Order: sequence, then C-alpha cells, then structure tokens
Amino acid sequence: MSDTPARPSGLAALAAWAGGALFVASLLYYAYFFFVTLGRPVPPGEARGLLPAIAVNLGLFGAFAAHHSVMARSGAKAWLAAHLPPALERTAYNWVASLMLIGVCTWWWRVPGVLYALDGAGWGVLTLVQVAGVAITLGGAAVLDPLELGGIRQARGERLPLTFRISGPFRLVRHPIYLGWLLMVFGAPVMTVDRLIWAVISSAYLIVAIPWEERSLIDTFGQTYRDYQQQVRWRIVPGLY
Repeated sequence: MSDTPARPSGLAALAAWAGGALFVASLLYYAYFFFVTLGRPVPPGEARGLLPAIAVNLGLFGAFAAHHSVMARSGAKAWLAAHLPPALERTAYNWVASLMLIGVCTWWWRVPGVLYALDGAGWGVLTLVQVAGVAITLGGAAVLDPLELGGIRQARGERLPLTFRISGPFRLVRHPIYLGWLLMVFGAPVMTVDRLIWAVISSAYLIVAIPWEERSLIDTFGQTYRDYQQQVRWRIVPGLY
C-alpha cells in the first residue's frame, strides 16, 4: 500500500483558480469602493443617519472580521478538515472571505458629509502617504506565496515546508500589510464621513486581531516567531505600537 497521497482532482484545481480570481476581483471591487464610491457625494436616496449607519456597518464588518478570525483558529480548521478534503480547505476560506468582502462593500450604509478636502500641497502630501501605503502593502504581500494563500498549490497537490521569512517591510514592523492599510485609509486627501467610518472600523479590527494572530503564528512557528518578536519590536507603527 502506497503512502503517497492521492492527487487532487482537476475540479479541485478549477475551484482553487476560480477562488483566486474571485479574491482578486474582491480586492479590485474594494479599491473602487474606497477610492471612488466613498469619495463621491451620497445620493439622496442612499443617505442614512449617523448612528444607525455606524451600527449596521459595524455589524457588516464584524461578520467579515469574525470569519477571518474564527476560521483562522485551530478549532475551525479542525472542523473544516473534517468536512472538506485538504485540497479544498484554503479554497473554501478564500471563497467565503471574498464574497463577504464584496457583500460588506455592496451593503455599506452611506453617510453624507465631508470632513475635509485638501488641495495643493496638502493633497500632494496625503496622496504620497497613500502611495506609500500601497507600496508597503505590495512589498509585504510579495514576501508571501500568493499561490499558497490562494489554495492553488494545495489543490494541485503541492506540499511545501512551512517557512518563516524576514525580508522587505517585515524588517520594519511585524505586520507591514496592516501598516500599509492604515496609511491608505487614513491618508485620503478627501476625507468623507463614509471614509472615516470605514477607516476607524477596519483599523480597530486589525489592532484587536493582532494578538490572536500572533498567538497563532507562535503555535505554527514556535521559537522562530518569538525570536522575530524580539528582533522586530513594533507590530504596526514604528515607535508607537
């Protein structure tokens, strides 16, 4: 009897590639939502009261955040492993996460109002802040394996050893993609009420989720990650957090 695992089916690979495409589409849809939709005046029929909108939007983003946090925990992973073949576990996660992100952006309750709209030098400075956020995010993502994150390697039956790499912006802070997020959402030169609500809710989730995420990384990489915590002191913002 052979110990070699059965090669995943072509259907699993197709589902994984489709999930990867959906993930990219959800990110593009989010980019349009934040940089275009939330920067426009709210149509009269879509305007909502501030407190009801905050409550609904908290619920929407909370459901999305709960999926990310709960499904990353070992108990949820064990449940997935009991109901799905290993080749499709990551793919299922990506499908649900992508659809939920699209749902949050689609059903977001709009709130009218503009806090500030800079031009001239102020516009240029904050635009550079956002560009820096994009660059840091892409630099952090480049260290990761997109095919593995997308579940495509798993669907193809590829088994890569767990490795922890310290390079690029990971030498500056332990969660550079989160730093990039903060720069992008708070660096908008036109800050509408909508954008501020999105920035505050999403950033609060990142800050709350980091300790859980780091415990999971310690469970996975052990002393290697503890050494990294000593080497790179700051979680998101150098000198602050």
